[in-house]
Amino acid sequence: MFSKLKLKQLIWEWRGVLITAPSVTLLVIALRFAGLFQFLEWSAYDQMFRLRSHEGRDSRIVVVGITEADLRKLKQWPIKDKILVDLLQKIKQQQPRAIGLDIYRDLPVGNEAEHEKLLQLYRTTPNLIGIKKVVGGATGPAIDPPPILKEKGQVSANDLPLDTDGKIRRQFLYISQNGKPIESLGLKLALIYLQAKGIVPQPAKVNPDYLQLGKVVFVPFEANDGGYVRTDAAGYQKILNFRGAANNFKIVSLLDVLENRIPRDLMRDRIVLIGSTAESLNDLLYTPYSSSFVGIPQRTSGVEIHAHLTSMILSAVIDGRPLIKTWPEWLEWLWILLGATIGAVVTWQWRYRGGVGKFSVKRTASILLIIGSFFLIGYLAFLEGWWIPVIPPVIAFLGAGSVIIAYIARTAGEIRQTFSRYLTDEVVANLLESSDGFKLGGERRKVTILMSDLRGFSSVSEELAPETVVSMLNIYLGEMADVIMKYQGTIDEFIGDAILVLFGAPTQREDDAERAIACALEMQLAMGSVNKKNERLGLPSIEMGIGISTGEVVVGNIGSAKRAKYGVVGHHVNLTARIESYTVGGQILISESTLKEVDSIVRIDGEIEVQPKGFNEPISIYEVGGIGGKHSLYLSTEKSLLVPLKAELPIQYTLMDDKRIDGTVYYGSLIKLSENSAEIRCESILETFKNIKINLVNKDEELTVSADIYAKVLKKTTDGDRNFYIRFTRIPADVTAFLSEIYQQNAPEN
Repeated sequence: MFSKLKLKQLIWEWRGVLITAPSVTLLVIALRFAGLFQFLEWSAYDQMFRLRSHEGRDSRIVVVGITEADLRKLKQWPIKDKILVDLLQKIKQQQPRAIGLDIYRDLPVGNEAEHEKLLQLYRTTPNLIGIKKVVGGATGPAIDPPPILKEKGQVSANDLPLDTDGKIRRQFLYISQNGKPIESLGLKLALIYLQAKGIVPQPAKVNPDYLQLGKVVFVPFEANDGGYVRTDAAGYQKILNFRGAANNFKIVSLLDVLENRIPRDLMRDRIVLIGSTAESLNDLLYTPYSSSFVGIPQRTSGVEIHAHLTSMILSAVIDGRPLIKTWPEWLEWLWILLGATIGAVVTWQWRYRGGVGKFSVKRTASILLIIGSFFLIGYLAFLEGWWIPVIPPVIAFLGAGSVIIAYIARTAGEIRQTFSRYLTDEVVANLLESSDGFKLGGERRKVTILMSDLRGFSSVSEELAPETVVSMLNIYLGEMADVIMKYQGTIDEFIGDAILVLFGAPTQREDDAERAIACALEMQLAMGSVNKKNERLGLPSIEMGIGISTGEVVVGNIGSAKRAKYGVVGHHVNLTARIESYTVGGQILISESTLKEVDSIVRIDGEIEVQPKGFNEPISIYEVGGIGGKHSLYLSTEKSLLVPLKAELPIQYTLMDDKRIDGTVYYGSLIKLSENSAEIRCESILETFKNIKINLVNKDEELTVSADIYAKVLKKTTDGDRNFYIRFTRIPADVTAFLSEIYQQNAPEN
């Protein structure tokens, strides 16, 4: 069963996606309705028309175009009534289904007799449809139709709604004048054609305000359909499904008709539209097919635009050709959300696959493939008659990806800031900004290695709650990290309560050993501040030992391509760890190689000869008490006084090997005592610098023992083979109070 914990974990793992996707979606929707994507969406929509294969000519429509050649021969515009009468008579002779006269003809052109013939032709041609300009404005004033045609109800509107980029993408089916709907020329001609087939307009079943012809419902255009934003949707408009570019219908010239250069049955039972196609008459318009990457944009004549509307209606009703449909807004919002989600998910997953900042051909190809998929889906839907906006989801995809990248970049900045807590700015820059900063491999280099460790912390951690142990470590490591950063050390790693620090990698300096010793001294001095904080929190005091060695090692990025760390390997790493193991609380021990680097300014408080495990010969190590020069740091030289006990304290002890207890119990006595050390008499020979666990024994109460005391064997005394000096590393609070009382009782009076 899916638990709340798993759900919470899943939400955290995908937090970037869950926050980014809906946020970017809302932003893109807001920008979309602010109109910022409208021109881009129109361009994408136009491109789909140009990519779609051109449909064949609609054989039901013939266009009689008035061309430049016609104008040159006739030498007049508008053409005379006599010419128009001759043209209409020749067209009538071929018995067309309907005639659309896309020429303004509200006034006579010629003598009265010629005009009377034209009026008579109007009266006797019931399938002739004239035009009027209903809407006045920037394109000119309103223009009335021929009065005779108006009386007979054979008038239509030829107004065209231009988009703000000057293109025609939609057309009126009806346009309102004085509250009365007027059919457009394209619709009027289509209705006449369909009436002969028994198809008449009727209210749609889905909405009585919608026009239905046969089984096809013409849903009117709304202000935000497709890529439009707050567009004037007055009247009854429909997005045009063009058949193709200009010259997509059978076009004959006016003179071709007048001079009988056309087949006798060319116009039989067809729709004939008469209008201007001449460049000089300026009745040419831009359509989705006008834009091209090269060449001059091609325009389409107004009469052909009306022919496209007529063809669209006939093809939809008779042939089942799809109309252009659009999604409801809520579905478009989900489409945008999908784009944002894909962008967020893909980019979010990349942070686990090598990050997002590095250029990758594969990733670039993936981005282009996803963007191409949105356009492909939009194009395939367009082929089925759907206008699905593609720019908003693509913007959402890129926007969500950019937000995730910005978030990861910010996280990287936080990581850099975190690095800076432990490394100098120079070291961070070398690791993060160098081209080879994280390249796998290493190089030989002379470095000074510092290792610190808390004495007896393992036993402390066993007595405290894990949360308390973490709090103690954070206090300690925080103080130490600040000191290490001050001396430009590189924290290689935290190993529990131990710290491994490098001086000389990745940046090498002449004073690496000097800075390492100064750092160690200040770290010891800082333990006072650490213990004050522990005391305020009711936590026990702790002590630290530090070992330092200098020598040639291999430093660099160690690991694999998937996981690596900047680290160091070599003999001197192991030697430093061994030297540190010999220390007691508050002590700093250095190797001879380190001493040679700083001999003149370091105060040495003692020399010890040891034979570390794994080394064939004994070596000398040196206790550091201070450093002069520009650092001037010194530890206290006060030594606690060992006082003989009037009554020896019986003890039992167990030997330890690398913090493991061997289990054999030995007995002895505590014969001398100071605040932090003691002299014991043992029944066995102890090995110098070994750790032991001690318990006080109360023989009067059936050998009841105290809590565990941890100590390090320092050396053998001169009093006997079985007497040894020890340094306490961990004493429980109740035992501390008891030993303090014993010490006060036996201390000499001042």
